[in-house]
Amino acid sequence: MMSRKTLDLWVGVFVAIGFGALLFLALKVANLSWLSGAGTYQISAKFDNIGGLKVRAPVKSSGVVVGRVREIHFDNQTFEAVVTMSIDSKYQFPRDTSAKILTSGLLGEQFIGISAGGDTVNLKDGDSLKITQSAVVLENLISQFLYSKAAEGGDKKQ
Repeated sequence: MMSRKTLDLWVGVFVAIGFGALLFLALKVANLSWLSGAGTYQISAKFDNIGGLKVRAPVKSSGVVVGRVREIHFDNQTFEAVVTMSIDSKYQFPRDTSAKILTSGLLGEQFIGISAGGDTVNLKDGDSLKITQSAVVLENLISQFLYSKAAEGGDKKQ
């Protein structure tokens, strides 16, 4: 039979392993870049309206997560939102790549979708995307629909 000290030691070892596993899973779920082991490069893009886009939102190409939104700030000269993205260095995109803000499902989270262009020169750290499409704001679509229906109703009465 094991002594009390040996039993306490083994319980302590298993508790420490358990805490280590929980910490590892928490960091993996948070998608921290240092855990993946690969480097990143930064690119930026300007949008008229980013909708509900948030920092740490995914950047996807063909449905595959290739990076994360690193920073969002407002440019006082152009009056646009500037989104800085960290792209995993194993993914290389042409210089004429375009970006648009998309939504997962009808009311899901927003993310940036990037579509590769055809340029022979790839994006490098610090480059800026020139072709962008802002977020589609659901409230604007509904108001346009209602306004057009009201205009149709007014035309029929005459």
